[in-house]
Amino acid sequence: MKAIFIVFNQALSEKVLQMLDRNNVRGFSKWEDVKGRGTNKGEPHMGTHTWPALNSAILTFVEAGQVEKVLNAVNEINKEAEKQGIRAFVWNTEATV
Repeated sequence: MKAIFIVFNQALSEKVLQMLDRNNVRGFSKWEDVKGRGTNKGEPHMGTHTWPALNSAILTFVEAGQVEKVLNAVNEINKEAEKQGIRAFVWNTEATV
């Protein structure tokens, strides 16, 4: 199994949830009001007067064969809304209970 951690502008929440459904990703945990700053483009999302936007984050665990489909879908969302910001990170899962 693989873990996929997706961080995205809260404005993209509906698109991200729809993307997970389309890719048969059922289980996930979601965090709201995540603050941060991307490495390349866009503005910080800090929930302040100066930087009012906030992120959300989702952690999901999928079979290895699903990873490429999910990453491609995240990339498509990013192409449509590059300034809003979305990133996905994948790592190996050694065991689950």
